[in-house]
Amino acid sequence: MKERAGAVTFMGNPLTLVGDPVAEGSPAPAFEVLANDLSPKGLDSFKGKTLLISSVPSLDTPVCDVQTRRFNQEAAKLSKDVKILTISMDLPFAQKRWCGAAGVEAVETLSDHRNASFGMEYGLLIKELRLLARAVIIVDRAGTVRYSQLVKEITQEPDYNSALEALKKLTKGCGCCG
Repeated sequence: MKERAGAVTFMGNPLTLVGDPVAEGSPAPAFEVLANDLSPKGLDSFKGKTLLISSVPSLDTPVCDVQTRRFNQEAAKLSKDVKILTISMDLPFAQKRWCGAAGVEAVETLSDHRNASFGMEYGLLIKELRLLARAVIIVDRAGTVRYSQLVKEITQEPDYNSALEALKKLTKGCGCCG
């Protein structure tokens, strides 16, 4: 697998990402992660939905907490045709506990801990930490990547406005967003 040294930083220290980054306009790569009930989920599980995928290192960190809560608030404004997923390396049990404590119900949390399938397929696996890089990816109903934002410094939040604007443009006129 391809490695990209210095693709992201943690507190200014360069880290290596494993895998090729996804490109806008390309088919979204297949992946397999675990739902909170330990059932396997993949890209095929969300066929016909527009997806906003929020990739975070760990829900138990301040920035990931803020990012997931923010997208949870935004998800409440969307129809069932748009799904927001948060994918991390956290164990499904920890994700379920975190969601309960945080009151997060509109975002679906998924775990990549078993085989790092999502991280490697989307070029977001941090080699040195075996965590996911912070990123936002939007996949349209046909399974094409329409937006990709890799956050260079993983201790910083993503550009929410840019991601949400891309989502609105993609879903404009579909009747799925308010």
